[in-house]
Amino acid sequence: MFARIAIAAFFAALLALIPGGARAEGVELAQLATRKTEDGLELSFSTRFELSRAAEDALHKGVPLNFVAEATVLRNRWYWRDARIAQSERAWKLSWQSLTRQYRVSTGGLHQSFSSLDEALAVIRGVSAWRIAEPKDIEDGGSYYLEFSYKLDVSQLPRPMQIGLQSGFALSIEQKRNFAADFSLK
Repeated sequence: MFARIAIAAFFAALLALIPGGARAEGVELAQLATRKTEDGLELSFSTRFELSRAAEDALHKGVPLNFVAEATVLRNRWYWRDARIAQSERAWKLSWQSLTRQYRVSTGGLHQSFSSLDEALAVIRGVSAWRIAEPKDIEDGGSYYLEFSYKLDVSQLPRPMQIGLQSGFALSIEQKRNFAADFSLK
């Protein structure tokens, strides 16, 4: 009994050593960086992942896959809950166009076509210079942190697919990181 408790405590301690409270399912966060500019706070990130066979089959059968990146900037407060300073979201829709035999990535009102799945996924896997906060929102001298998440949004799949959802659709990562004084991530 004591050995089981000791092993559980050992693994809990190892999980606590993961930087920034990261939690991932099938996605590796290759890069996450911020920088303060005169236009506000910009975020750049890149991920590594591969679509499972089930997700790729659904895509080729006409089911679009939706990916979402969310970034929230919060200020630490000792007297109350932390204050949400800024929140931003980016969404991509990946679909297969069977008539033209091309993959299509849509974000906002923009669409781009690609001849291979790898090319289409390269666009979805990361963003650079994404403005997540206005200059007025971030003040020098405060204690701020970033909550970042990136996922394949299974709530956008057709309802029948959501009922018997397979584990191959679980692509997500969440991370919480503190800012340094110059608003770069620690």
